[in-house]
Amino acid sequence: MKQLLIPGGILYNGDCIVGAKQYIKDNSIDLIITDPPYGIQGDMLHHHYNRDERFVVQGYVEVSTNAYEEFSHAWIKEAARILRPGGSIYIISGYTNLYHILSALRQTELVEINHIIWKYNFGVFTKKKYISSHYHILYYEKIGGNRTFQTEVRFGLCEKDENGGSCNYQDRGDVWIMNREFKPGKIKNKNELPYELLVKMMQYSSQEGDQICDLFLGGCSTAKVAIGLNRKIIGFEISPTIFDIKTKEVETIIPGSMLSSLRIPVLTTPGRRGKRWSSEERQAVHKRYHEFMQAGMSKTNAISTLEKEFERGRFSLSRCLKEDIPDERENQNER
Repeated sequence: MKQLLIPGGILYNGDCIVGAKQYIKDNSIDLIITDPPYGIQGDMLHHHYNRDERFVVQGYVEVSTNAYEEFSHAWIKEAARILRPGGSIYIISGYTNLYHILSALRQTELVEINHIIWKYNFGVFTKKKYISSHYHILYYEKIGGNRTFQTEVRFGLCEKDENGGSCNYQDRGDVWIMNREFKPGKIKNKNELPYELLVKMMQYSSQEGDQICDLFLGGCSTAKVAIGLNRKIIGFEISPTIFDIKTKEVETIIPGSMLSSLRIPVLTTPGRRGKRWSSEERQAVHKRYHEFMQAGMSKTNAISTLEKEFERGRFSLSRCLKEDIPDERENQNER
């Protein structure tokens, strides 16, 4: 099997099922991000989309509908084997053969964390049905270890948008609205994932130096982002034509070169976060909150003020305010 050593990793030109068995040890991968063939005649997409194929790399290898179930079980079995306990996998899929992928996942020790919907532009226009403009992202983990998920790696829990909403909460929703990348006049693969999507998954689910794997390299976007974010990469691409053309682009990526472009989250850790609540503190929070409400303050602004006064996090304060706190005079009468 042809291979290419690059700074930060190794890429193979060959079948990923055979290659993973031969080259990847059990429990050795921290994160898998992969976009398998969809089994929808991807090699004939230009006939359906009326797309100009002059700048699209030829040699796309599709999986037939009849073989898709067996194919899915085979590669997902390998994915489960190579993931470390606590390791994560993101699988990007269309809906046509999604049930085969879900069925294969259920035959492994992988468990679902989220079923994410990726909403994009460039949906194919239709006349007699709704326009399809989304993909599924299946986010699973291998049980038995500590799963990497960096909650505040992109937005701090304290950060708000112009309307007072939580930036962190919005960024971690399970519907992602991201456009595909439009690359007029540039050599591209049939279906390349946008960098924005890959960066988000790698930021939340890996750290610098982690081992990333892409079993279906295609346009090598996962490899480029992994190297750019100072991760290690191992991957497979079955098409010799696509491998030779796209891996040349990977060789130009400098390890860690994308780190400086990442947004730095604003982190403010309340001084009393994680400490036990006293009954006096709970009563004081309820008292101040009712004072704010009587003064006409919005709930959002009231809780923001309480965060500063009591050095507690928003979610902790919200839980406290949902609790029934006996009136202080009732406590005195009981004494």
